[in-house]
Amino acid sequence: MKKIVISWLLCVLAMVGLLAWAGHGVLPQKEEFGRGEALVKADFTLATANNKVVRSQDLKGNYLLVYFGFTHCPDICPTTLLLMNNVLEEMGDHAAKIKPIFISVDPERDTPQIASDYASHFSKNFLGLSGTPEQVKHAADSFKVYYSKVEDKNSALGYVVDHSGFIYLMDKHGEYLAHFAANVSDQELKQGLEHYVK
Repeated sequence: MKKIVISWLLCVLAMVGLLAWAGHGVLPQKEEFGRGEALVKADFTLATANNKVVRSQDLKGNYLLVYFGFTHCPDICPTTLLLMNNVLEEMGDHAAKIKPIFISVDPERDTPQIASDYASHFSKNFLGLSGTPEQVKHAADSFKVYYSKVEDKNSALGYVVDHSGFIYLMDKHGEYLAHFAANVSDQELKQGLEHYVK
């Protein structure tokens, strides 16, 4: 009988320990995720064609669909911008609430004019932006975007820019709503936008 009681107590203690461990493991992760999500904001001062200054606060009132890339990107960037444009075209009039934005992470080569011209190849509605290295870094940091110049001796360009490839959806106040991987399908992106854009 004594052995049964001891075994029962050990089981109870084990269950309590397991629940405490699970709570410790799950809850901080959720809190951390919430804090990380809240840290993503649209905060930038950049320029577009003719060096016209564009500030994030100037775009308030629009949902922003933002992608960071560079004009010499061989595949992922043009594919992603094309995807964004195709989905917005499929959404029809509903897409008028969304401002698609391309921000270059290669300020050495991509002047505001070059970034603007590049973005306009995909749609006249795209806003192409660039700026000084400091301005671009500030913009990327506000979105928590990673980018790094990588030397490439085998390339005629001399270097490429390694960067994260998310598409960010921001609300009318520049606050984070959602992000999508660059390889998201047309249908998934469309459903996501229709879910958030009211």
